[in-house]
Amino acid sequence: MEQELIVEIEELSNLGAGIAKYNGKVIFIENTCPGDKVKIKLTKQNKTYAFGQLLEIITPSIHRIKPFCPMQKICGSCQIQFIDYNEQLQIKKQIVKDCTRNLELEVGNTIPSPEIRGYRHKIQYPVSETQNSKRIIAGYYKPKTHEIVNIKYCPIQPKICDEIIEYIRITAPKYNISGYNEKKHSGILRHVVIRSSADSGNNLLILVINDNKLSKQIKQFGEDIYQHFDKISGVCVNFNNKKTNLILTDKTEPLCGESYIEEKLCGITFKIGANTFFQVNPKSAENIFQYVKQYIKENFDLPTILDAYAGIAAFGIVMADISKKIVSVEENKESISLAKDVLKINKINNVELHAEDTAKYLQTTEEQFDITILDPPRKGCTKESLDGVLKVTKSKIIYVSCNPQTLARDLEYLISKGAKVDFIQPFDMFCHTYHVETVTIIDLEK
Repeated sequence: MEQELIVEIEELSNLGAGIAKYNGKVIFIENTCPGDKVKIKLTKQNKTYAFGQLLEIITPSIHRIKPFCPMQKICGSCQIQFIDYNEQLQIKKQIVKDCTRNLELEVGNTIPSPEIRGYRHKIQYPVSETQNSKRIIAGYYKPKTHEIVNIKYCPIQPKICDEIIEYIRITAPKYNISGYNEKKHSGILRHVVIRSSADSGNNLLILVINDNKLSKQIKQFGEDIYQHFDKISGVCVNFNNKKTNLILTDKTEPLCGESYIEEKLCGITFKIGANTFFQVNPKSAENIFQYVKQYIKENFDLPTILDAYAGIAAFGIVMADISKKIVSVEENKESISLAKDVLKINKINNVELHAEDTAKYLQTTEEQFDITILDPPRKGCTKESLDGVLKVTKSKIIYVSCNPQTLARDLEYLISKGAKVDFIQPFDMFCHTYHVETVTIIDLEK
């Protein structure tokens, strides 16, 4: 186990670790780049693969660069920021190809994000406090730990988010608000969540508290923050006193101002609430929506569309002007309520909204659709949901995924049922991380 080796990194795994090979065995080494020649120490191994710890970079890859964030190594959120951006795009294409290798599918070149700094418009910081001084700290967890890195500057999110978090650190003690202690399940402030609009620069602040009711001190604290920042359009409180890793519960109350922010996508203004899903990189998301819309325009004349796992019905609303009818299905009631407002404001009358679990809807509906747009969470779809989609879809499934592994699993199942995958198009939604978004076109016509 203490053996030291010199190896060359060939590629990255789907979890961002470098892959080297030695005597026929695959070795995974974190914080390495394709082309690096490195000295490692084996830390864990079995018959077919092993894990190694990086000891020294003997010859750096031509793609290795200096990270623009000084916290990159400590924070761990931007796992591959030390790799030049063009190579990141190649890596993400390769990750998709590797995950779908057994299916032998065509994978396009990764479409880059329009912005690679300041792109992240949803921030979720766990909050705690130092043991002795009781100073409030907030940031991301160190890799593979629940130890918070106190981040005061993050170049991948809007600058105002750093300013809001810093004000919270300074101001919370004035209102006798303590940081959360995960081990003891004590303390008041658990998380700070910010939804930031790329269009207006306005922000919705959500204070997640370890309580089930609103106290006077939290109310005054929230009002203080709201009054201090012109660009905070609203403050909400989320109540989470459960011993859980879940950040937001379904119990959120508005405290000051609006309970949503507005974001513009493809010329349409959407409303985003505390508990609603919306892509963290709006400008890259717009690339995806335009890509899907262009494909539908070129291949269909006013189709009927099922928008499954719809969130705030963004796909349905954006596709409304090129469709005969759209049914958007989403179980989150807050999302559907906000979508109703958007439909009314934009005078869109061919989108039908269902506040219902997608799997349940598919089991009961008798409708048929030319196209189904699938945009499930990271865990992908159940076989029952996929069977339902096959039952109700006449021509094409457009599968939008943020997880190549579950995408590959679901595609394999669809292919076994007679579907044909036309191609997969990757998009860079999460710059400097190993995550990759994809749009897959699936043909059901025989």
